[in-house]
Amino acid sequence: MRQLLLDLLPEERPSFENFVAGSNGEVLTGLAAWLAPGNRETLFFLWGDAGAGKSHLLSACQAAYSDARLDPDLSAIAPDTAFHAVDNVESLGERGQITLFNLTNRLRASGGRLLVAASAAPRHLALREDLRTRLGGGLLYRLQPLSDAEKLAALRELAQARGLRLPPEAFAYLFLRAPRDMRSLAALLMTIDRYSLEEKRPVTLALLREVLQTPLKL
Repeated sequence: MRQLLLDLLPEERPSFENFVAGSNGEVLTGLAAWLAPGNRETLFFLWGDAGAGKSHLLSACQAAYSDARLDPDLSAIAPDTAFHAVDNVESLGERGQITLFNLTNRLRASGGRLLVAASAAPRHLALREDLRTRLGGGLLYRLQPLSDAEKLAALRELAQARGLRLPPEAFAYLFLRAPRDMRSLAALLMTIDRYSLEEKRPVTLALLREVLQTPLKL
């Protein structure tokens, strides 16, 4: 299979409405309670496997977002902001760990909020002990990846919401040949929809094969 045409990514900004929860209802309930105006807990720590949706939720909260993979020193972090989201904490360098430790203390003293995401729980991260203690002292939630059945159900719902009619065998066909993360699957669904409209053809297995064989546009 050649590269998917992934220049047509989902257009919606990450939000709670377009997040596919699967078995993560408790996580979303906990996050909503933490975001409520009267909540005084400073830190919310979200952890889980890659592709589970951690970055989506961090972006959906509309906090000042930082990605430690891109900025391991957190050199671009806004010092005076009251609500921060720091993604991929396991990628922090030594300077970034000090910055996050100090940020946590400042937000706790000022009544601010810190939303953090990582691949594992704080006790399993290779971070400074004082930072691990700070991170472990907040609310901890594990985000579970979607099962294959949940991804297929989400794909059907997305197609229905777009008014996209696919033959019954199309979902299984795509699922066996496309990347399994929901972002790529949603992008593929949009590509199929646009390609069908541009070609003025219904969605068939032949059309799906054409989309899947389209080279990646750089």
